[in-house]
Amino acid sequence: MTSPSSPSPAGSPDPAAGRLRPRRSCLAVPGSSPRFLEKAQGLPADQVFLDLEDAVAPLAKEGARHSIVDALNKGDWTGKTRVVRVNDWTTSWTYRDVITVVEGAGQNLDCVMLPKVQDAEQVRALDLLLTQIERTMGFEVGRIGIEAQIENARGLVNVDDIAASSPRLETIVFGPADFMASINMKSLVVGKQPPGYDADAYHYILMRILMAARTHDLQAIDGPYLQIRDVEGFREVAGRAAALGYDGKWVLHPGQIDAANEVFSPAQEDYDHAELILDAYDFHTSEAGGKKGSAMLGDEMIDEASRKMALVVAGKGRAAGLRRTTSFEAPEA
Repeated sequence: MTSPSSPSPAGSPDPAAGRLRPRRSCLAVPGSSPRFLEKAQGLPADQVFLDLEDAVAPLAKEGARHSIVDALNKGDWTGKTRVVRVNDWTTSWTYRDVITVVEGAGQNLDCVMLPKVQDAEQVRALDLLLTQIERTMGFEVGRIGIEAQIENARGLVNVDDIAASSPRLETIVFGPADFMASINMKSLVVGKQPPGYDADAYHYILMRILMAARTHDLQAIDGPYLQIRDVEGFREVAGRAAALGYDGKWVLHPGQIDAANEVFSPAQEDYDHAELILDAYDFHTSEAGGKKGSAMLGDEMIDEASRKMALVVAGKGRAAGLRRTTSFEAPEA
């Protein structure tokens, strides 16, 4: 029998396969608000995470668990990745969050988000608990993924081990508010640059998370921008993460969703160009194209490295639903 953290046996389906889901916009929804749980189903966010942590008062957490189970089982979440954020392992709520939600709605749940992850053992503990529930309930073992949120200095120092902790892991998420507090950053505006520092104060943190995620083929997600009515400010902060290579960002308000979907999608021109590179490379490396290792696409030389870069952009464009506006024409012999 394989352990919860071991790869699938040869010949068996890999539950982790195909977990690079679109996550351009990850909408936070308080699990204690029936109105928001209902409204979120009709919004164009790629992912919706129903929150049991910071957005729910301590006395409301038990009721919120049952509200979330009901919403997952009875709601229409078509086209969305369905996630529940439980409380972190230092609280008394975590195990009951997981048991109630997964036993009650595990077949309608894609991932569990674990906040304030500080070491790999915390992810493995969640993996083990999920496995026990899946086996008890007769669910497919390993299907439910995990999202790990990095929110303090210890978590960032251990992020490589965290990223390697479980085959269930799908994303590493940056939690800026708690992180800023944990390192005593001199700012009260989440995501904004602190005064008195001319460089990007978040660059190291974001790149550290991104490198750990990509090393283990995981997605990297930026956290929230709390100035919910400042859409241009949101675009600026989201653009920074997108430029580095992040896959998406949290949204706290419906007005941020379109901006996130746009910022984390390729421009039409870039998407078309990526598809042309892939077509041209396939042709020129084929028998008909002369089996070349490199070739010209207009004035641009393309090779295997170009193909890898184009695959990333094309993949994001396809996931975003973009359609080609150009086509490749093979040169005449």
